[in-house]
Amino acid sequence: MERILVVGVTGAGKTTLARTLSRRLGLPYHEMDALYFTGPNWAINNNLTEDVSRLTAKPCWVIDSPGYPEVRDLLWDRADTVIWLDYPKRVIIPRVLRRSFRRTVTREILFGGNRETWTGWLSREHPAWWAWSQHGTRRHEVGRRVRDPRFAHLDTLRFDHPNDTAAWLTSL
Repeated sequence: MERILVVGVTGAGKTTLARTLSRRLGLPYHEMDALYFTGPNWAINNNLTEDVSRLTAKPCWVIDSPGYPEVRDLLWDRADTVIWLDYPKRVIIPRVLRRSFRRTVTREILFGGNRETWTGWLSREHPAWWAWSQHGTRRHEVGRRVRDPRFAHLDTLRFDHPNDTAAWLTSL
């Protein structure tokens, strides 16, 4: 476990787990959303593929995303371990609602200096809407990749409840 990809739907806890793994294993951590969103008004990084290619060429890393389409195959090709947080909506939705509410109220600065806003809650791009609408699609996509022979080299750990993930973390 030296090149770890933590995957799951929005709100599953990918970032929290990836940061924890980074600290425990002494591996560099890279937040995919921070690589993707690089400026005000959610500006997208035009050099994402090059940046991710450079980071994943290194021998050790932890990244918290199944990957944006431009870099998805690159991440999966270069990882040696995939940790899949395959939690049900009843776990995901309360988490993402609490997180977005906290971020909106506190005006927490996110990637590229952006913030979640009250008006943002009305957008289909808002994390709560995204988690709800993309839950099945993301689960299907990750499941398909896990079974894809191209990624047979990956050691895949799938957790369907946070308690299982916590127990595994304790065993590290």
